[in-house]
Amino acid sequence: MEKIAILGFGCAGYHCAKTLREEGFEGAIHVYSDTDLPPYNPMLTTYYTGHRLPWKALFPFGSLKSIAQSLSLNIHRRAKISRLDAVRREVVLENGKRSRYDAILIATGARVFVPPLPHMPERDVYVMRTPADAEALRQRLDQGDVRSGVVVGASMVGIKVAELFQRAGIRCVLADQAPTLFPLAAVPEVGRELGRRVEEKGVCLRLGQRLTDLRESEAGLEVCLEQETLQADVVVLAIGTRPNLDFLDADGPRVDRGVLVNQRMETSVPGIYAAGDCASALNIQSGNNQIIGLWANAGYQGVTAAGAMLGKTVRYPGSLLHNITHFLDMDFIGFGDVNAQGEVLRCSNDGFYLYAVRREGKLALVNIVDNHIISGVIKNYMTRRFLGHQEPISPMQRVILLRNGLSEPMIDLLEH
Repeated sequence: MEKIAILGFGCAGYHCAKTLREEGFEGAIHVYSDTDLPPYNPMLTTYYTGHRLPWKALFPFGSLKSIAQSLSLNIHRRAKISRLDAVRREVVLENGKRSRYDAILIATGARVFVPPLPHMPERDVYVMRTPADAEALRQRLDQGDVRSGVVVGASMVGIKVAELFQRAGIRCVLADQAPTLFPLAAVPEVGRELGRRVEEKGVCLRLGQRLTDLRESEAGLEVCLEQETLQADVVVLAIGTRPNLDFLDADGPRVDRGVLVNQRMETSVPGIYAAGDCASALNIQSGNNQIIGLWANAGYQGVTAAGAMLGKTVRYPGSLLHNITHFLDMDFIGFGDVNAQGEVLRCSNDGFYLYAVRREGKLALVNIVDNHIISGVIKNYMTRRFLGHQEPISPMQRVILLRNGLSEPMIDLLEH
């Protein structure tokens, strides 16, 4: 193997390139990036917008120049890929240039979903994922004349933007067509509890209403929901993401929302791999493939893909759906299938709230509010059970749970 291409240069792409070099690959590595920035962490963008992190902190692996030099990479900046000829393993650029490779990693990530509204304004509507998104909203807020904002999307990103507005003294409304917060991770009971706490912090909620339009008015922007129209100086859309796979055609790898991969990150086309937010990999709870777009997953998948390219014995074990976020001085942690049915377990203690579902002798879902310390123990236990291990919670882990709000009887229920 002499030439490898990496399409996209985020967390997955970086870890693939780094692992290839660490494993002794001396051939050419060509990186195609749609930006001239180094790999960035999307989870940090709101912190930069709110002046809580400097610009450099968005890029945990250093500058693009230093990465290219240390890993001997050929980086094609602002590259626009028109097509991947997967059968020939050729990358086709918009200018018609074609380049063939021995192996290709698809690591193009995801982009923010913007709904096709009839009157989308050309100003004061923002999204939040890339450093450019963060810089654009930061510059707008720094003008000092924003008094009101609407965030559409009761997601992990949406709540962080709402917190950003609240900290800046901006009147904020958080809207979503779902009836409760975090509908993909929190059961309705927990979502309602989170909503109550968020409103106590001064964020207004408008839930259970679909966004129907956005339009300009003399006073700013009008946010049209199914039951009412809101006024705002700025609007942030945090509705969700879609994988960047427009360059794939019918002859390319199989896609089911994301590129379908096995546990070696191999796609349906030999020599083509996928990793990160555009890859549909194993969900260890359901046994099906699913995009689980988390930073740690992307890194692990990139490492695995590199090993597979080099013929190593590697295996990505899969992942459990989980969300961990801190906002407005509170924490929410969700593990597992939010739609799981079974025996419900509840625990509350001085602000700490736990809701769990046990099914067929396993924890199928856990929601935790304001007790991040116990989350690592519970996630570790759930993951081991779904991977087929039968070991109980260890004595040391049990002590952590006991010291942080769980009783012996509750631990026994969670475990058995």
